[in-house]
Amino acid sequence: MLTGTESFIISDMSFFSHETAVIDEGSVIGDGTKIWHFSHVMPGCAIGQNCNIGQNVVVSPEVTLGNNVKVQNNVSIYTGVHCEDDVFLGPSMVFTNVMNPRSAVNRRGQYLKTVVRKGASIGANATIVCGNDIGEFAFIGAGTVITKEVPSYALVVGNPGRQIGWMSEYGHRLDFDDHGRATCEESGEQYKLADNKVTKI
Repeated sequence: MLTGTESFIISDMSFFSHETAVIDEGSVIGDGTKIWHFSHVMPGCAIGQNCNIGQNVVVSPEVTLGNNVKVQNNVSIYTGVHCEDDVFLGPSMVFTNVMNPRSAVNRRGQYLKTVVRKGASIGANATIVCGNDIGEFAFIGAGTVITKEVPSYALVVGNPGRQIGWMSEYGHRLDFDDHGRATCEESGEQYKLADNKVTKI
């Protein structure tokens, strides 16, 4: 177990851990990652480079996080979750990993896998019901409950979650013209909507 405010080296990679954080042996943590107050990284996790793990976060066994993943305060990332690069997990959002939990029934080994694809953002207090993947650069609004797969670039809000539009990679809503084209107001990047799928041109 590792504690302390200095940086540590694991598998030839250095990272910062606050003195109140608990990091179990058997985890791999990438260079430049920061793990803050009262967070717990459990055995068998793989956390990439330049991630930020906020306060009071639990990363359960066998979870994988890509590079540059931002995890805000009070998030529990349960076994079965895989986040690709550049994912944002908002404050107090929730993953589940069992569809029918019962305290008296041990369902370890029955955890469903949930994949959050590159660049996706999940807002504060959202709930992701296990087994429903989140597409690349999707945007899940605060308080949303996800009960089905989310397409890439989709903007989803509500309980249960419903898609109300599309988002750019910079996090701006896309307004498509009659030819199915839209431009991000910040980056100037262009997007094409065809067959209910968005691609960057």
